[in-house]
Order: sequence, then structure tokens, then C-alpha cells
Amino acid sequence: MSDHNDCIFCMISRGAAPSHRLGEDQHTLSIMDIFPVAPGHSLVITKEHYENIFEVPPEVLAAVARASRRLALAIRSELKPAGIGLFQLNGSAAGQTVFHYHQHLIPRAAGDALKLHTRVPGVDEELRAISVRLAEQLAAVS
Repeated sequence: MSDHNDCIFCMISRGAAPSHRLGEDQHTLSIMDIFPVAPGHSLVITKEHYENIFEVPPEVLAAVARASRRLALAIRSELKPAGIGLFQLNGSAAGQTVFHYHQHLIPRAAGDALKLHTRVPGVDEELRAISVRLAEQLAAVS
């Protein structure tokens, strides 16, 4: 696997940093965002390091889309949000803060203000509880 030693998503992918894992396939890993803007805020990251959409190969991009759809179905089934925002940012000017290709899945309630990031960490017990529920649903979604 190609990675960058100081990249948090590379460290998570290789098991060198903690995360609440939801599921994985050959090219992707789905995890809880540790700085959630809403309960259930999750990420689909590439296992290999690609900085942005301009670097990620088409087959890996397709794997991210498939994994995102599966995770969105699991979120909808388990958490029953009014909507789900899917966001992918490229470059500092677009708001990208971790320079490793990933997609945000953010459950939304009616009237929620658009917010993509926070620096307020989630409560670990809450993240763990939601991750267990989502991982079970994800395993059941085809």
C-alpha cells in the first residue's frame, strides 16, 4: 500500500491509528468521523493514499461511490435521518482539511445549517455505539 507516514487516514488504513470501523472492501474503508457535525457522520476513505479527485484512479473512485451508497443505505435504515449529505472536497480553497481522498456522509435533519467540519471531538462512547449499529446494518446491505 502506498501511504504517507504522517497522513492520519493512511495510519487508520494500516491499523496504526484508532478508528471506529464500519466496513471495508478492496479499495475503501468506512469509518466514523471523530469530529462529527451530526450523529452518524461517517467517512469513506481510500485505502491507498491519493490526495484528491485528480489523483484517484477511476476504479478506486467507483469503489468509493459503491461504498458510499452502501453506507448511505445503512445510515438511512438505522438512523432514519431526513436526508444525507455527501460531500467530497478538493484543495484548501474548497475546505479540504485532510489531504487524503475521502467522502463525508452526514445525516441531516430538516432545518440543519450546512456544516461540513467541526473541531469538536465526538464522545467516544456515542461514536462506538453508533458505529456498532451502522456496521451491523452495513453488513446486511448488498
